[in-house]
Amino acid sequence: MRNDYTSDVFKKLLDKLQQESWQLELLISGFAIFGLIGLKGYIFDELIYSTQNTNVYSIALIASVAPIILILLFNLIVHVLLRGLWIGALGLRYVSGDIDYDKLKYSEKFTKYLKRKVGSFDRYISRLEDYSSIMFAVSFLMVFYIIGFITLTLVFVLVKHYFNLYEGSFSNILDTIGNTVGIIFLFGILLTFIDFITQGFLKKKKWLSKIYFPFYLVFSILTLSFLYRPLVYNFLDNKFGKRISVLLFPLYLIIFLSTGTYYKTSNYIKRTNISTSEYASNNNYYSVLPEKEFVNIAAIPSKIITKPYFSFFIPYVEGIEDRIIEFHPSLKPKKDKRGLSTSAFTINELKTNGDSLISVYLKTFKSIYHVTIDSTKYNLDYTLSENKKKQIGFETLIELDSLKKGKHTLQLKRQMKPEKDSLGTIISIPFWYYPD
Repeated sequence: MRNDYTSDVFKKLLDKLQQESWQLELLISGFAIFGLIGLKGYIFDELIYSTQNTNVYSIALIASVAPIILILLFNLIVHVLLRGLWIGALGLRYVSGDIDYDKLKYSEKFTKYLKRKVGSFDRYISRLEDYSSIMFAVSFLMVFYIIGFITLTLVFVLVKHYFNLYEGSFSNILDTIGNTVGIIFLFGILLTFIDFITQGFLKKKKWLSKIYFPFYLVFSILTLSFLYRPLVYNFLDNKFGKRISVLLFPLYLIIFLSTGTYYKTSNYIKRTNISTSEYASNNNYYSVLPEKEFVNIAAIPSKIITKPYFSFFIPYVEGIEDRIIEFHPSLKPKKDKRGLSTSAFTINELKTNGDSLISVYLKTFKSIYHVTIDSTKYNLDYTLSENKKKQIGFETLIELDSLKKGKHTLQLKRQMKPEKDSLGTIISIPFWYYPD
């Protein structure tokens, strides 16, 4: 049976549910905090993986969602603490009743001050109730904001790339249309964001509202705001709610700043994820590489080498292909197919001369990247390979027959410009050679 929201019966039901909602709030907050803690670990693992593989779309999406997850966690934890305090205050009220300032026997000055600032115990409980309810509402508004942001990002990326994937005679025209749509879309996102952070400023000015209205209609659908719009406006028409939102923004800024805060224990020694001739990072040795981390720049099997050879792996990133094309322009394709793609648009894909192109690709890589051990240059041949972390990259074997026992430093260098022979050191990996 459908409820009539204008009837007295339905309003009484809402009033009753409103009074008992705190139990559901605590239950939902508890499950959400548990889930978000697990999701936070997964998100940061994916961010590390995307950074290693230079997946710019994934990096942009995850880097934007990660701080929102931290904010959501903060909101829900504060909500649980406030609800816990509210429950404790209710229990104390049952035992002790209201505050009796006369029994405290403070001086007249302090008694007047406390009556004015602290007031009655019931007012304190009422404020805790208001703070708790608003924090809970704000927390789950954030969920919808996250969904809206993800939806906008996906729509923008997919539309732009579907325009760019076409390779027919009108590809240039479609590229222009795609770029124009992208600019308009980004402008709409900017207007929506400004309206969001200013709590509806663009809706208040007559001439601005006329410009913003078409964007509002489109983006209200794309962000799914029609699902939670009444909640937003109910929140904004409340002075207490607005004060809370103004207070939360500085707290969110503190959260962002605190994520990059750490304590230094030395003026000279610091932990990094890139090895140098003086520092051996675990990210560059397979034997000690953390389970949830990936090879950073290059890797060898172990810090201590006992065999007369070892494998050397360089993970692929898009920047490597950009340099290979710079050094060998004939490898530049007519249409750059990197980025998002779909089999639906894969028409007449190049099949011939694939092996020869890969051969040229690897030879160019070899001419750009050079390996030395203690200043001795090694002439190496590479093959495309996948390591145990599922990273695609360039792998080779380095023979150590002529190497003496003790500490050595492997250096990966790169030719900086096609017309110049100058080399720049990318990474230095120290190791110890003690053959069996």
